[in-house]
Amino acid sequence: MPLVLASTSSTRLALLRAAGLDVEAVAPRVDEESIKGALVAEGATPRDIADALAEAKSRKVAARYPDGIVLGCDQTLEHRGRLMSKFGDETDAREGLRMLAGQTHHLHSAIVAYEDTRPVWRHVGTARLEMRDLSGSFIDDYVSRNWTEIRDCVGGYRLEGEGIRLFRAVEGNYFDVLGLPMIPLLSWLTDRGYLAS
Repeated sequence: MPLVLASTSSTRLALLRAAGLDVEAVAPRVDEESIKGALVAEGATPRDIADALAEAKSRKVAARYPDGIVLGCDQTLEHRGRLMSKFGDETDAREGLRMLAGQTHHLHSAIVAYEDTRPVWRHVGTARLEMRDLSGSFIDDYVSRNWTEIRDCVGGYRLEGEGIRLFRAVEGNYFDVLGLPMIPLLSWLTDRGYLAS
């Protein structure tokens, strides 16, 4: 049974392959902004939005792979109960990081598995991150140095890179920060017999 990742995230694909999984990555081509906007208007929480977006991606790709296991993933950032989106440009990134500096925020990483074109498993992991107080000059320099690598990262950082310097404390599973709850996923795949144990 083929394993399909409904994502073009190189980080997620690398994590799955590093764990020994033979997986194909397929772009889900869903209108994330429309879905997100509708859910925000309905009062959905950032955690529920991550789950809904993961399901939308999985459902879209599952229609093309009815004989496979399709994994849809999404991650949202919650700050003071509100959803924060990816930064549009370097100016947005600098402003966003100034807002997050010295504050605590949460990352919600959702994954939904489809099999036979229907959802069969889901999980949302949450990590709590506390940023250091950061000077404006540090933020400016950090964004200038790292923009190419962080432009697609919610929050404007990669914990596995220089972004680790932004934080005072991180609570939760490291893989939830990276955007893919690996431990629950591998446990589920093993329990259902997809992976040997």
